[in-house]
Amino acid sequence: MKIPKEIKEVYDELANAGYEVYLVGGCVRDLLRGVKPKDWDITTNAKPEEVQKIFPDSFYENDFGTVGVKTASEDPTLAVVEITPYRVEEKYSDKRHPDSVKFADKLEDDLKRRDFTTNALALQLGRETSKLGVVDLFDGEKDLKNKIIRAVGNPKERFEEDALRIMRAVRFAAELGFSIEDKTRDALEAKKGLLEFVSKERVRDELIKIFETSRPSLGFELMRELGILKYVMPEVEEGWMVGQNKHHIYTVWEHNVRTMDYAAKEGWSLELRIASLLHDVAKPRTKEGDGPDSTFYNHQMVGAKMAAQILSRLRFSKKTIEKVVKLVRYHMFYYNVGEVTDSSVRRLLAKVGPDDMNDLINVRIAERIGSGVPKAEPYKLRHFRFMVEKLQRDPISVRMLKLNGDEVMKICEIPAGPKVGAVLDVLLEDVLDDPKLNDKDYLSGKAKELCAVSDSELSKMREDAKKKKVGFEEEEVGKIKKKYYVK
Repeated sequence: MKIPKEIKEVYDELANAGYEVYLVGGCVRDLLRGVKPKDWDITTNAKPEEVQKIFPDSFYENDFGTVGVKTASEDPTLAVVEITPYRVEEKYSDKRHPDSVKFADKLEDDLKRRDFTTNALALQLGRETSKLGVVDLFDGEKDLKNKIIRAVGNPKERFEEDALRIMRAVRFAAELGFSIEDKTRDALEAKKGLLEFVSKERVRDELIKIFETSRPSLGFELMRELGILKYVMPEVEEGWMVGQNKHHIYTVWEHNVRTMDYAAKEGWSLELRIASLLHDVAKPRTKEGDGPDSTFYNHQMVGAKMAAQILSRLRFSKKTIEKVVKLVRYHMFYYNVGEVTDSSVRRLLAKVGPDDMNDLINVRIAERIGSGVPKAEPYKLRHFRFMVEKLQRDPISVRMLKLNGDEVMKICEIPAGPKVGAVLDVLLEDVLDDPKLNDKDYLSGKAKELCAVSDSELSKMREDAKKKKVGFEEEEVGKIKKKYYVK
């Protein structure tokens, strides 16, 4: 177990001042599992004002006694070390927050208020790093070894104190690959209705952590089994046992969670994982008929509206909502080789935006895997990706020039007509040879020169420019084709 120097320095400062000091909670759990902690927490019998005397470069802006100590570490997870005094919490009248927090004198009082045994472990550092003492009052190490999530003390009381612990139990089970102990599971099912008292923002934050696990379907399956999902994303649960047509071997539920798992396996963004889960969320509501010929007309449009409602209800950011809705709305794009035209791809690009096209294609790839097909990206999808990249490029268009037709007409004192286009085509040839020449002063001067030559000479220069332009385009398109292994 390697303890970062920033943590050891803060720890030693407190210990040298004569206070009890322990690492506590999730960081101890992760250290014992041989996993690098995401954050570090220290608990002590020192009160907040005493901690701040030891660490002048600190801040204290909460009701829980937590002092943030700045370490100047380049590692963002160590830039601030949180120190919290031993504390006990009074009853939770609103099922969300303790009515009051009181500082305690004993470590035991602090540990027994925590949610799960694996989070109620404390670690005392010896003067030598090889001498480490684990304080385990509730068999947390045993539960770690057996991969079990167990509430500290009476599980019903723990969930009544803070109903968000219901979501945390599911999240830890999904994140760690653990099972939930029977009594804790029974209490969780009995108290699941308390989730209605928890703010949507807190539920959202736990849900995000489930999405960010390596296999989020474990969390969603557990929420469904325990009856929790109806308080979080009931629309997703509508897909349970809903059969599809001859194009799918899985139910809507199975297909959606498998699609989400593929996005997680690939390490894709939160928005992509959410869109992968919700892409077919409207199928149960749009299904007509049954069996192999059933249909789901317009499910992508209905699904986009449902996605907006779900994510708005859970207080997701506007940016996340807009992106997920867009990916759900357009995930059914057509991509058969020989049937997809440049104009149709341009229209899709205009609706989706160049920045999100790759993510849209990735949703489609995830959906294919979620449908049970063996190949994620067949030739026709690679060809579509090639078309998208080709049409996003514009290296050989006069539109890239920092001089437009109106400006050429003004410089040359000529009306609109073929000569304006000829001048722009010749200017483009120069820029293709040297992109640095795409400068307004240079182009203006060159345009003035071109206007002075005869129409026949300008026409010949234009033809030479077009030939060069075509050759340049063929070379660049050839590179893109090679990139996607298309003919």
